[in-house]
Amino acid sequence: MNNQMDQRTVLLMLVGCSVVYVAFEHPSFGTALMVGAGVVTLLHLLMKER
Repeated sequence: MNNQMDQRTVLLMLVGCSVVYVAFEHPSFGTALMVGAGVVTLLHLLMKER
């Protein structure tokens, strides 16, 4: 395993951080941690290599 991040990792981190920030700024969208974890998990499952 190399030490470089691939594009999928960067995308997951950016989307997760963005969703957590939006949920944190607007509490009506839900708990920031749960929303961020859910989105990152969903993206990870959808982008999983076969």
